[in-house]
Amino acid sequence: MYDEQQRTDAGPRAAVDHGPLAGFTVGVTAARRAEELGALLQRRGAAVLHAPALRIVPLADDGELLAATKNLIDQAPDVVVATTAIGFRGWIEAADGWGLGEDLLARLGSIELLARGPKVKGAIRAAGLTEDWSPSSESMAEVLDRLLEEGVDGRRIAVQLHGEPLPGFVESLRAGGAEVVGVPVYRWMPPEDLAPLDRLIDAAVSRGLDAITFTSAPAAVSLFSRAEHRGLLPELLTALHHDVVPACVGPVTALPLQAHGLDTVQPERFRLGPLVQLLCQELPSRARALPVAGHRVEIRGHAVLVDGCLKPVPPAGMSLLRALSRRPGWVVPRAELLRALPGAGRDEHAVETAMARLRTALGAPKLIQTVVKRGYRLALDPAIDAKYADA
Repeated sequence: MYDEQQRTDAGPRAAVDHGPLAGFTVGVTAARRAEELGALLQRRGAAVLHAPALRIVPLADDGELLAATKNLIDQAPDVVVATTAIGFRGWIEAADGWGLGEDLLARLGSIELLARGPKVKGAIRAAGLTEDWSPSSESMAEVLDRLLEEGVDGRRIAVQLHGEPLPGFVESLRAGGAEVVGVPVYRWMPPEDLAPLDRLIDAAVSRGLDAITFTSAPAAVSLFSRAEHRGLLPELLTALHHDVVPACVGPVTALPLQAHGLDTVQPERFRLGPLVQLLCQELPSRARALPVAGHRVEIRGHAVLVDGCLKPVPPAGMSLLRALSRRPGWVVPRAELLRALPGAGRDEHAVETAMARLRTALGAPKLIQTVVKRGYRLALDPAIDAKYADA
């Protein structure tokens, strides 16, 4: 039996609930709401690597915004959703510059106008308008709930975008049958500081990430563009095909990944909370769990659960452990383990050093056996060992 209160080499120890994502590292590409997404992941035990794939630049005078403004003046929507104060003010100022300010205000005053929160409400009232409703939570999720409860099928809804498309908001409205008109008051640009994005790409290629989250299609496009510029796109795509889970908030966000032949995971509800909950199911289900030397060993991204106790392991040790787990119970030669070590060179002493640190990190030295003059093996329990021997 391998329950969650197994005896370890150091004596009995009860397992601690570290969260479903303990031992996993998740990349976050969002520019907006990144703190919210990161906090949700960390509360469930994940390590988070944040690298905004975009920056958001206000549009001073843009043909796309002009066209959207004329369209809304000529063809009245049923609802307008204002999402940011600076964006709403910028929209009104731009319309004034085009000589359309009075027409836009007249149109906005004649339809249902929703404000995401107090700051947007203030900008609306400063323009001489009055919002029809605003959530106390300043949450787009609450705005979405209200719209969906009212029914959106056949309705025309204009949404003031704020650079990154609102995660799941537009997708949910369209899924409900609405015609959604975006009002782009910002433009997406590559981040000024590319170092974090490069670190995320390097981490994915080296399998230092277990998943990457995407909350907008432009973020995915930007990530792939940067990887291609660095000559790493094939390696990044291989990682996302086989080892790093690409998690998208919804089907629109997933389109650039699907264009590269990638299968993505998506929650049924296009929101950040369900996206995190999906990873809480997906990543643990992919972790390898083995009964070794009387212990239950679950191999995760940067850590190992030994009888439910989280054991952080250095990258070199994780490389060795993965190599051993590919053939549990079988002897893996030192030369093969040396090849598994990143940048180890030709000195097999590097394997011995990394193995010693791995055993120390696991806190149960008998999990890995030394086979003199041959290599090392995971001490798979006899009944399971026989099963593998017959394979």
